Amino acid sequence: MKIAVASEGEEVSMHFGHCEGFWIFDVENGKIKDSTFLPNPGHRPGFLPGFLKDKGVDCIISGGMGTSAIELFNSYGIDVITGAEGNATEVAEKYINGTLISSNSPCEKHEHHH
Repeated sequence: MKIAVASEGEEVSMHFGHCEGFWIFDVENGKIKDSTFLPNPGHRPGFLPGFLKDKGVDCIISGGMGTSAIELFNSYGIDVITGAEGNATEVAEKYINGTLISSNSPCEKHEHHH
């Protein structure tokens, strides 16, 4: 299994499409075996779900994500978890352990405060 966590450094990003990159966690037998950081190749509508699918991702975790991205991930059979926050590795471990709950609440506004 491969889990991608949209991240800003070590922390879960609140804005999936505009994140710094993705921590990709390779999971075997319920444990993280390897992790790599994949820089975000750029935000283009509809691009990132296919990009992550091509990397073999089975689950995407983010703080927030728009409806169209969620629908694309779902069409690829990729599990979507939104509403996550905190350390990316800890969040991935919670997902593996079945204790990470998705808010199932898509971002409706794209107001970014930097």
